[in-house]
Amino acid sequence: MITFTEVSALAVAVEIVVTVFKQRAPGMSLDRIPLFVWSMLVTSFLIILAMPAIMIASSALILDRLVGTHVFNPAEGGDVLLWQHLFWFFGHPEVYIIFLPAVGMVSTIVATFTRRPVFGYLAMVMALIATGVLAFGLWVHHMFVAGLPRLGESFFTASSMAIAIPAGLQIFCWLATMWAGRPVFKTPFLFIIGFMVIFVIGGMTGVMVASVPFDTQVHDTYFVVAHFHYVLVGGAVFPLLGAIYYWFPKITGRMMSETLGRWVFALIFAGFNLTFFPMHILGLQGMPRRIYTYQPEMPWSGLNMFVSLSAVILAAGFLLFFIDAIRSAVSGAAAPDNPWDASTLEWSTSSPPPPYNFSRLPVVSSLSALSEKSETLPVASGLAVDRRELIVSSVVEALPEARESSPGNSIWPLWSALATTVLLIWSIFTPWAVVWGSIPVSIALIGWFWPKGTPEDDA
Repeated sequence: MITFTEVSALAVAVEIVVTVFKQRAPGMSLDRIPLFVWSMLVTSFLIILAMPAIMIASSALILDRLVGTHVFNPAEGGDVLLWQHLFWFFGHPEVYIIFLPAVGMVSTIVATFTRRPVFGYLAMVMALIATGVLAFGLWVHHMFVAGLPRLGESFFTASSMAIAIPAGLQIFCWLATMWAGRPVFKTPFLFIIGFMVIFVIGGMTGVMVASVPFDTQVHDTYFVVAHFHYVLVGGAVFPLLGAIYYWFPKITGRMMSETLGRWVFALIFAGFNLTFFPMHILGLQGMPRRIYTYQPEMPWSGLNMFVSLSAVILAAGFLLFFIDAIRSAVSGAAAPDNPWDASTLEWSTSSPPPPYNFSRLPVVSSLSALSEKSETLPVASGLAVDRRELIVSSVVEALPEARESSPGNSIWPLWSALATTVLLIWSIFTPWAVVWGSIPVSIALIGWFWPKGTPEDDA
C-alpha cells in the first residue's frame, strides 16, 4: 500500500512539473509565477526525489516477507539500520512535502488580505528552493539514538539548524507584508496568523531537538509529540483550514459563514495550544510516548488529564468547521466571482469555474495578474475555437512555442488505475500477484496509449 500511494504521488508530481514548465499562461515568466505555484513545483521535485527511497524500502520489506529475502534481517546478513536510513531519507523530506504547499497557501492569502504583493518575492522563491535542497540533509536527526558515529551526527545537527534560516526568512517576509499592507481580518487571514504563532513555536523546539545531547534526553517522550504537532498541525493544518475558507467560494460558488468561521478559529487555536503545549512539560518530566498507561505515583496525572479535556475543545472546533462547511455547501450565500478582491487568475472566472477554466487563455503581464483592475484580461489569439487547444510555452519566459490539442475523454485511465490498485493490493498476500496482475495493467495501458490520432488529423 505504501508503494501504491508513492506511485500515484510520483505520477501527479511529474504532471505538475511538466504543466508548470511547459503550459503556463503566455507571458507568465518565471518571475511572474504565483508563490503557490512555486511551492507546488518545489514540492513535486521533492516527491520525485524522495518517494523512490520509500518505494525501495517497502518493496524490499515485502520481498523479505513473501519471497524470503533477508534485506532487513540481521540474522541472515541484513541490516535493520538500512530500513531506518531508507525510511527517513524519505520521511524527513516528507515533512516538507506536507509543509511547502502550505507556504504557498499562506503567501497567497497574506497577499490578498494585506492588499499588497508579498514582500521579497525573490527571497521567498529562493527560500522555497533552499528548503527543498536542505530537506535531503536532515534525515539522521531522527536517528540520534541509533548508535551512529558522533562526527556524522554533528553534521546533521548543523543542517537541521540551518534549515531554520529559510523558514525564518519566509516568516519575516510575511510579517513585512502585513506591516506595510492594509490587513483585512477575515477568517482565512485569522488562520494564517494562528499558523505563524504556532509554527514559530514548533520551529524553536525543532532547533532544540536538532542538538544531539538534548534530543537524546527527550527522544520518545511527549516533548517530541508536542514538537511535531506544532510543526505539522501549525505548519499544514492551519494554512489548510485558511485555504479552505479562502477557496471554498471559488470551488462551490457559495460563501462560508464569517461568524462561524471566527468561532472555528477560536476553538481550534485555543484547543490546540491547551492540548499540545503542556506536552512539552510532560516530555521534560519524562513521560514516554507510545505507552498507554503508567504507574499512579508518576507526576503526570494532572497535566495528562488537562491535555485530555483540552482535546475536547479542539474536537469541538473541527466539528463546528464540518457543520459550517456542509451547511455552506448546501445553503450558503451565493459567492461573487472574486469575493476577496484577490489578484490571481483563478478569481477572473466564475464561481465555481467551468470545466475548461478559461474559454480563452489569458495573457499575463505582471506578477499580480488582476491588479490592474481592468475590465477584461488580454487573451491569447490564434487557437482553435471548435476544440480545446493549449499553448506549449518556453520554460523561462513562457513564450508560445506550439499548440497542443487537449486530450479527449477516455475511460482507459480509470481502468489503468483500477488494475494497478488490484495488482498492488493483491501483492500484499502473494508474489504471484505481480505476474497475473500485470496482465490487466498492461491491457489498460495499451488501451490508454494506443495511437488515436488528433483532431488535427481529422481536419
